[in-house]
Amino acid sequence: MVHLLSYFSRFEHSIYNPSLMVSKNALIRNYGAGILALFVLSPAFAQLSTESISQRARSIQESAIVVDTHADTPQRFLDENYDMGNTDPADPGHISLKKVAAGNLGAEFFSIWVDPQTTPVADYPRRTIDLIDTVYEQVARHPLQMTMAYSVADIERAHKEHKLATLMGIEGGHSMQNDVRLLREYYRLGIRYMTLSWSNTNDWADSSGDINDAKVQHHDGLTDFGKQVVLEMNRLGMMVDISHVSDKSFYDTIATTRAPVIASHSSARALTDHPRNMTDDMLRAVGKNGGVVQVNFYSAFIDENYRRAAEAQSKERDAAVKEFLENSKKEGKSVSYIQVDRIEREWNSRIPRPPLKSLIDHIDHIADVAGVDHVGLGSDFDGVSGAMPEGMDSAADLPKITQALLDRGYKPNDITKILGGNLLRVFGEVERVSQQIQNAPAR
Repeated sequence: MVHLLSYFSRFEHSIYNPSLMVSKNALIRNYGAGILALFVLSPAFAQLSTESISQRARSIQESAIVVDTHADTPQRFLDENYDMGNTDPADPGHISLKKVAAGNLGAEFFSIWVDPQTTPVADYPRRTIDLIDTVYEQVARHPLQMTMAYSVADIERAHKEHKLATLMGIEGGHSMQNDVRLLREYYRLGIRYMTLSWSNTNDWADSSGDINDAKVQHHDGLTDFGKQVVLEMNRLGMMVDISHVSDKSFYDTIATTRAPVIASHSSARALTDHPRNMTDDMLRAVGKNGGVVQVNFYSAFIDENYRRAAEAQSKERDAAVKEFLENSKKEGKSVSYIQVDRIEREWNSRIPRPPLKSLIDHIDHIADVAGVDHVGLGSDFDGVSGAMPEGMDSAADLPKITQALLDRGYKPNDITKILGGNLLRVFGEVERVSQQIQNAPAR
């Protein structure tokens, strides 16, 4: 096991370093004009100002704590040395400080994802730690606009201070290498949700990504150890994320957990027949559990025509990626996620983007089936190789969702729930259950 206490000490120092603490009054007095200029003069804001966003929609957006539960930007932080302060108008990324400000994004869960295709198994913990470190470094570089958050209270505090609440979730249980002690270390380092599996089945949880692959050894859902992982996450106060898991793993999780679950970035299978999406029965189960489904913006998950077109070219696309990986291995070159992303981005660009309506249809459907208290936003920003619906080019475009929901007759209070209130409620309940478990008398 990799020993991580030295990393925790380093992060703890950065979190509580008094030199980084800035009061709200000082922020307004000394930096207010600069931040206002950064917001108003940004290309993203200029673009938004020409869109048909009503004053009513803007008011709802500006008053809400907008929470997105999945952005893969840490891959860019680590592999490209990308900085949140980027102002290049040609940059294709979905997340930057300007784009965050323009969309009034209040809290972002950055995805800590280790690609099992390009990372040796022994290096999973190291890659995980490196990605976590990049998130802390971004906050250290931009303390006036970002702050680390670990709880609902922290998110609410960040909202009052007009800073981006910066959180993290691990995407894929393979990062913990079957070691609950490592899971606990990740929690201490700030991880507040973990997706039980990624597209790969691990040693204790089946994935939807390879469930039909006869060459992969499956477990008929969660193993006994997998159920122990869920219960330990409940005890820690780490949200259990069921995006990516197989249907049986999902139902095993629902039967095991003592706290509400989240789907950090999943959509509705009734509208788009992809195994990554959730059936109506699963949506109802999440509603009964008290959890929340954070809708994924990826075009192949929200539009059936796009999904079919992507599937039709998948063999050629996958072959192109495989050839690149094999050639790189022969030449002794290391491979980054960013390089693979560029190949997939080129293939995705060959398919027409679906309309924004497709995304709103999924929000609408989940609200109808699970209940309006059980749907939110899990964009998958910077993780889908540019494949998002028309008009959704970055976090700056989030107000378009608010406008579209208004146009469909949603009440402002329900829109506020979808934008972030539902996730905050679930997060708070997970915290409550954790305290209840930890305070229970020893048997």
